[in-house]
Parts: sequence; C-alpha cells; structure tokens
Amino acid sequence: MQRGSDRLSVHRDDEMKHELRELLRSGHPTRTEDWNDPEPPAEDDPEVFRAPIRPWTSAQPSPATVRLELARSLTRHDFPAQPRELADVLRRGNASDALVRRVSRLPRAKRYDSLFALAEAVLGEK
Repeated sequence: MQRGSDRLSVHRDDEMKHELRELLRSGHPTRTEDWNDPEPPAEDDPEVFRAPIRPWTSAQPSPATVRLELARSLTRHDFPAQPRELADVLRRGNASDALVRRVSRLPRAKRYDSLFALAEAVLGEK
C-alpha cells in the first residue's frame, strides 16, 4: 500500500536503483565527501596479518611487548592453566619459539589465573 508521502515515484525510485547498481558493485567508495571514507593503512603501519611480529630481539623485552605477544594467542578462556597447557596453546596459535620456550621453562606446579600474571612470570624468568 502506497501512503503518498514518498518524495519520488516508484518509477523514479527504480531508475535510481538501476543507476546506482554498477557504482555499488564497483567496490569503490560511494560517498561524495572524502572525509567520510575509511583511510587506507599508512606506509609505516606494522604488517600484523601478513607476517609474524618478532616479540623481542633483546634479552629483556618490554612488558608491553610480552603482553601483546601473549594476547595474540591466548584468550581469557585459556586461564587458569599451568605453563605446559599454556605453551601448547601458544604453539597452536603460532606464537614465536622464544615465547613458547620461556613459558615452558616456568615452574610446572604453578597455575596462572590471567595473562598479566603470566606476563609477569615470563618477564621474571631468565
């Protein structure tokens, strides 16, 4: 049922859909204002999804680096757990070998309740 409050007729509405169909399928932005389009990645952005980020090159990594690398593979559902279980999850998540080694070297009897507790233990481990 047509209420009559439309600005355009049904025929004009169909014409506009036909005119815009190719534009919408093109994959290019359809907005006329440039500020409203999403920005492409910058040249200096890290390529997180294309290649693994090495967690550290120095002997003592920063706490933020350790937490970031752990968070890439672990979720809150992985805790509480022992180091052996966490190392297995890290291996399945394609974490770096250095991180898996450090987690594997932690005391086996200890259980970690959170990512932050695990990161502190990894940073304290030499």
